[in-house]
Amino acid sequence: MTMNYADEILKGSPLAVSRVITWLENEDERARPCIEAIYPHTGNAYIVGITGSPGTGKSTLTDGLTWQMRQRDLTVGIVAVDPSSPFTGGALLGDRIRMTRHSADPGVFMRSMATRGALGGLAQFTQGATKVLDASGKNIVIIETVGVGQDEVDIMRVADTTCVVLVPGMGDVIQSMKAGIMEIADIYVINKSDRPGADQLYSEVMFRVAQDVHMHNRKWVPPVVKTVAVEGKGEDDLLDAIMAHRKYLEESGDFMVKRRERTRQETLQMIHHELFRVIRQRLDRNSRIEVMVGAIMEHKVNPYKIVEKVVSEWLPASK
Repeated sequence: MTMNYADEILKGSPLAVSRVITWLENEDERARPCIEAIYPHTGNAYIVGITGSPGTGKSTLTDGLTWQMRQRDLTVGIVAVDPSSPFTGGALLGDRIRMTRHSADPGVFMRSMATRGALGGLAQFTQGATKVLDASGKNIVIIETVGVGQDEVDIMRVADTTCVVLVPGMGDVIQSMKAGIMEIADIYVINKSDRPGADQLYSEVMFRVAQDVHMHNRKWVPPVVKTVAVEGKGEDDLLDAIMAHRKYLEESGDFMVKRRERTRQETLQMIHHELFRVIRQRLDRNSRIEVMVGAIMEHKVNPYKIVEKVVSEWLPASK
């Protein structure tokens, strides 16, 4: 008998969840009807983003945070976005190695996803995977981004609560605070806070937060939480801060505002992706794209004219 994957996902089947996420990654046509079937059952999971530069201990922190959530009887889905293998395009699975203690826990589902060239720290199909985990009944979905540094801001468009992880001794802290990644945090986490310089970093972040709140008249004041993830210290405080932010969002009405904007951005991304997929298929037909590339390489035409020609074939002339 053929498995009804949508029904099995709604029953919480790990096999069905894993299979459909794989279909999403591979752009398998079987994924779409399944996602459409489960979509009415999404929107219940709370989405937490863990982001920060490489080397900040995000995976170890995610592992400890998951353990704290399980102590409070919360089921957890984890999407760990790993760098892509340059040879296979697959995820390098570094995050799974650091989260083995949850491998036998039926209340935790963990999946590594490859970036496959996607910018902004997220895999292209992270949102689809999040919906699958949501529909499967997970209370919280944690998205741990790949760690691309200061440009890693896409997570704020996906997560309800975004945690930015910092560590002492990683270069010019004030300079990094000027970058976009420091402006997306709902919670700041100073991990490896047993290292020298942790107190100074804490003071500098608190000062920056106070400035930002005053300058932009922010109602939510991002807390700064100290952790030592390798020792399991501070992760309960981090979970308390996440729950406090959730309460704030729900009581202020910002929760639905954020989710509406997320839906808007996701819809635009889906339209963009589908248009690109269709156009790419047409250009690949009869090797048309290769003919275009050859003409450009021989300087018979410039790429701007090629783009203009392709777009004009699909879109009516603007009036």
